[in-house]
Amino acid sequence: MFPARYTVFILCIVLALVALVLTFALSGYFVWPFLVFAVLSAIGYLDVRQTRHAILRNYPVSGHFRFLFEAIRPELRQYFFESNQDGRPFSRERRSMVYDRAKDIEDVLPFGTELDVYDTSYGWVNHSICPKPHNHEDMRVTIGGPDCKQPYSASLYNISAMSFGSLSGNAILALNKGAKAGGFYHDTGEGSVSRYHRQGGGDLVWELGSGYFGCRADDGTFDAEKFAKQAVEPQIKMIEIKMSQGAKPGHGGVLPGPKVTEEIAEARGVPIGTDCISPASHSAFSTPVELLHFIAQLRELSGGKPVGFKLCIGHRWEFMAIVKAMLKTGIKPDFIVVDGAEGGTGAAPVEFANRLGTPLRQGLTFVHNCLVGTGLREDIRIGAAGKLISAFDIAGALALGADWVNSARGFMFAVGCIQSQSCHTNRCPTGVATQDPKRQQALVVPDKAQRVANFHRNTLKSLRDFSAAAGLSHPREFKPEHFYLHEGLREIMPASVALSWLKKGALLEKSHNIPGYSTYWEMAEAESFHPAKSVEAAKSAHA
Repeated sequence: MFPARYTVFILCIVLALVALVLTFALSGYFVWPFLVFAVLSAIGYLDVRQTRHAILRNYPVSGHFRFLFEAIRPELRQYFFESNQDGRPFSRERRSMVYDRAKDIEDVLPFGTELDVYDTSYGWVNHSICPKPHNHEDMRVTIGGPDCKQPYSASLYNISAMSFGSLSGNAILALNKGAKAGGFYHDTGEGSVSRYHRQGGGDLVWELGSGYFGCRADDGTFDAEKFAKQAVEPQIKMIEIKMSQGAKPGHGGVLPGPKVTEEIAEARGVPIGTDCISPASHSAFSTPVELLHFIAQLRELSGGKPVGFKLCIGHRWEFMAIVKAMLKTGIKPDFIVVDGAEGGTGAAPVEFANRLGTPLRQGLTFVHNCLVGTGLREDIRIGAAGKLISAFDIAGALALGADWVNSARGFMFAVGCIQSQSCHTNRCPTGVATQDPKRQQALVVPDKAQRVANFHRNTLKSLRDFSAAAGLSHPREFKPEHFYLHEGLREIMPASVALSWLKKGALLEKSHNIPGYSTYWEMAEAESFHPAKSVEAAKSAHA
């Protein structure tokens, strides 16, 4: 007796033989089933002989269904089994909200919320018994400190960093055209300014990563002359140094040479077909003081445009060391963008995406508190990024210390992304995250550009309505006391109580003992990102 697991394989052989006999005995039409079962029999024979997959050796022919179902598992889950709240990283309900706003159709929710309002992760904003009239003021924030000669008026909601190379040319062009139509900015990502960014004509924030693409010397270091030539272009409104990103902080990257096409090489300033390397750390600076001098240099080379940096908060003493360097040198960035660990990426190691970096809520409040506690907050604007796609998301970030908000995946949805999570395969089904020319042809730029502008406009409209319902004249009036959180299983507190908030100048006092701050402040020094003393020594210093 043959093992039951070989049943399908043996059946294919038997049916192939039967079809062969019937072909000669009855009709030539039986040659077609013979060919089908003969091919399956050959596949089964090869399965038994191969040594790579144990499943195929034990289950010839039928074992292939395992790989088939595994390949289409995300689609089966998304279209047939997920509820409106189950999808990850974005639920079906949240994606549908973006799609509806992008299509400029009604985005209402019938029959009440599906969220568990008693879940410990549930947060909300209290409404007012006296709602304000809707404010039609253009919601913008001016970015530029005392040393900035060309301040920029940014929208409260903008496109976060996504590079050409990760996204297709058509996706970049649609995003940028939408940004121009809607009057908001488009962060280039560390892949630099491409022909598609320029063609769109929308406002740009040029992000400089550790690879210095667009201003890169032959040895991979920063080239001041190349930077100055591009930074003065009118389309570039701000310069952002990428220290780290939420989804993979502290991780460099390599774009293999075969993927470095003529267009990518043109944008990044690297040779065609050569490995494109982004180191884990910058070569232009290695200490907090050097970082600030680099910021001052970029500001001067760009003609006085706002210069800042983006980071996901890691070791607290490292950010505090930057703050101490600001106090020591008198040089301040014009802005800081805080990226949460929940941020997205085309691809990252599982441990990096899941277990490295500080979530946005904690990182944002920490940065805000550090600047308030040192008297620097008034001169430095704070942006926030990390799964922020709704009016509530934006209001929550503003309440916790942000001046404006960026979104990457929200605008990806607007441009056609369906969360297939195939960004790293070059087989994006909607042409958004691929360099395959045929696949990206599916993305029709004029239509998607309009959807990008629609999504931005309708989200800000919802933010206006949300603010008015809370009794506020403008979203900038959201404060921690408006944002409510569950603390444990029973306590419900406003963020003003649930989270720590520092008074102006608190960290500059001679002695202080602020939980979560004083110890790290004692460990930080302006001359190094390394701690100046151990945790134990720092604790004893202000005990």
